[in-house]
Amino acid sequence: MYGIQSRRDLALETQAQIPILRPSIHARRANLTVKFQDIYGFTVEGNVDDVNVLNEVREKVRQQGRVWWSMEASKGANWYLQTHVSSTLKSSLKFSALANAITLKRLIRKGIPPVLRPKVWFSLSGAAKKKSTVPESYYNDLTKAVEGKVTPATRQIDHDLPRTFPGHTWLDTPEGQGALRRVLVGYSFRDSDVGYCQGLNYVAALLLLVMKTEEDAFWMLAVLLENVLVSDCYTNNLSGCHVEQRVFKDLLIKKCPRIAAHLEALEFDVSLVATEWFLCLFSKSLPSETTLRVWDVLFYDGAKVLFHVALAIFKMKEEELLISHQVGDIIDILQKTTHHLFDPDELLTVAFDKIGSMTTTTISKQRKKQEPAVLAELDQRLRRLNSLNKEDK
Repeated sequence: MYGIQSRRDLALETQAQIPILRPSIHARRANLTVKFQDIYGFTVEGNVDDVNVLNEVREKVRQQGRVWWSMEASKGANWYLQTHVSSTLKSSLKFSALANAITLKRLIRKGIPPVLRPKVWFSLSGAAKKKSTVPESYYNDLTKAVEGKVTPATRQIDHDLPRTFPGHTWLDTPEGQGALRRVLVGYSFRDSDVGYCQGLNYVAALLLLVMKTEEDAFWMLAVLLENVLVSDCYTNNLSGCHVEQRVFKDLLIKKCPRIAAHLEALEFDVSLVATEWFLCLFSKSLPSETTLRVWDVLFYDGAKVLFHVALAIFKMKEEELLISHQVGDIIDILQKTTHHLFDPDELLTVAFDKIGSMTTTTISKQRKKQEPAVLAELDQRLRRLNSLNKEDK
């Protein structure tokens, strides 16, 4: 593991007993802004009300942890893997698998306890299966093989490392940056079509903080890019990301028509805020403990979760957005909202109960509908760029 194995192990062990935050009496009386460190080592700023919300959330996490441990005690350590309902199963086993699947979906929506998160993610996401298809030494061999090699991707990674969560207790150290670099460089050679794209540094950094080993973080990144998210999201022209933004705009019109009409009247392009949400999977926008609750569902339900959450952020501030008439005010509202969303239950309740259902099939159809226009636009942009380059010569 990393050079601070004991410190991280201690942090993981104490997550089961998540601390209560206690602002000073003076801060409580004046409702001042206070700084505190979350369980993943990030410094968080908020007022005393935010601290109270976070304490309530942490109490729910403790209660949820007891539920998960109870499930493990009664059904076995890997009960959540026994959720596939096959036609070849006996009726009693089918019922058991179906019951497990229903229970698992409900529990994941309520949050995976931090101490169990690495194991559950690794199994449910498909990362464990992906890792099992290659030799055991794959990651070590890969990192050794690419050590010292310089490519445009490695140069960009080196440029971005110091800017990835600066001030973090572990990521902003030589050990942390070294681990992050190995994961990102390794993946850039594994998939040369993706190479490296800005935004992946934040995703990989948060994976490193959650997973127990650097190698597991690498495989989680691999399964994200190769199986969970839409293809071409992180390629050179970001075509997949452009498609997602168009799909999101269409969904905003359908799910939040008043907001969509108001923003259109202001000529506000939602991709100004949503592009970062989708590229960084909310890791730069939401508090870390809220982001990871979103990722709990993402690794189980797939990329449609990103649309649910993005729509929920707009929906939660609908009335405030409707009385705002400046683009800068819209951006400010959305940024303040995301940075202070310390209650993941509030966000996820809106995302799944108030936004309504969206099937993967429906979103896939929307993507196919948008792809030709995006590719044509990107092709036209490339032709203009080539034409300008010829004129300069």
